[in-house]
Amino acid sequence: MAEPHPRATPEIIAEREALAKRVCRELERAGFPVYRGDLSGSPHTQAGVDVHVTPFTDGGVYVDWETAAELRDPALDLLAKGIDYSNPPVLARYYNTVLNQMQAALLEILASAGFEVVRPDPHGHGSMVQVTEYRR
Repeated sequence: MAEPHPRATPEIIAEREALAKRVCRELERAGFPVYRGDLSGSPHTQAGVDVHVTPFTDGGVYVDWETAAELRDPALDLLAKGIDYSNPPVLARYYNTVLNQMQAALLEILASAGFEVVRPDPHGHGSMVQVTEYRR
């Protein structure tokens, strides 16, 4: 049976790790709270920018904004119960707006710092930003 997600080579992982380190450095210089969620081994519960490397051949370096649990948990609970998306509750609208605006900001900030960035498929990656290269 084939592995569902083939792993990238150690060389590719090393390149991604170096890229993630540059991303963290530039976001910290811009004043963002940054952490590597993939290195913690625990659920993503910290607010700020989560920079992580995926080990799969089709993976890469991803950047995601995490809100504080005080906003995230009630919003996700509300969304899990089901809402009317044509007229969402204020909490759901606020949570989604924060994620969308932070994704747009991270895209622009990283691009201006010299990174190649793309907005990945939102169905598989939500509000993440994928960083593919550093051009400085």
